[in-house]
Amino acid sequence: MGEMAAGGRLEEQPEGPIGGSQVDIGGLAFQGDMGGGGFAGGSGGAGAGGGDGNKMLDRGINTAIVLGASTYALTKLLTVDHDYWHGWTIFEILRYMPEHNWSAYEEALKTNPVLAKMMISGVVYSLGDWIAQCYEGKPIFEFDRARMFRSGLVGFTLHGSLSHYYYHFCEALFPFKDWWVVPAKVVFDQTAWSAIWNSIYFVVLGFLRLESPATISSELKSTFWPMLTAGWKLWPFAHLVTYGLVPVEQRLLWVDCVELIWVTILSTYSNEKSEARNSEDASTSNASNDNSI
Repeated sequence: MGEMAAGGRLEEQPEGPIGGSQVDIGGLAFQGDMGGGGFAGGSGGAGAGGGDGNKMLDRGINTAIVLGASTYALTKLLTVDHDYWHGWTIFEILRYMPEHNWSAYEEALKTNPVLAKMMISGVVYSLGDWIAQCYEGKPIFEFDRARMFRSGLVGFTLHGSLSHYYYHFCEALFPFKDWWVVPAKVVFDQTAWSAIWNSIYFVVLGFLRLESPATISSELKSTFWPMLTAGWKLWPFAHLVTYGLVPVEQRLLWVDCVELIWVTILSTYSNEKSEARNSEDASTSNASNDNSI
């Protein structure tokens, strides 16, 4: 029995682990690689790989949107005279392209002025938000599509149509031809109209982001005055041209050209608080998860 006990006795284990994990069950130490580390590493790698894959997919979709829209716009501009190209040289096509595109735009204003202005504003507000995102530091093909779509939707549905009626209303409000009419229109534009439109833009974007009315109201109060005064650094000079030189039907096109700069500012003001709040919520959520673990 003594020899059997001696032969069957488990050897004393060293104090430190040789490698892998060490489990102590009833005073007996079993060493070995339990595989937990390998699975943890594998799941972490899979998560990182999934994130990289989603990022590449988003970038691919954004690239397709930018290239597709650019190709479509250039094709429409270059082929405005395609019905009359027979026998034309490249030089003749390029020579008449600006004039005939302008004629097509004027014809659209006569046929359906509100729709034409809505389309221009939709494009400008989409481009303006994209520029704003790039200015904020995002790579050119890693923009937030939902944010750009929201801005473009507001431009299309509201800015184009409301601006069409506003410029006609402004002409009726100031029907005089005296020298003071242009400055008066600029002052009215940069107080009453700017306050109304900036508020509409901010509130509608907030609802499209599914924010609560209380949040939208709070953020509008904090950004209303900065947004209004920011416009005074740009628009009074642009509107001397708007109301002094440009015919009423052409005003929105001129204004939308300047809007490419302004929408960059407006979109930044409208989205920075929302994005900061989302980052804050994400950080809080991550911290809570870490604490629970």
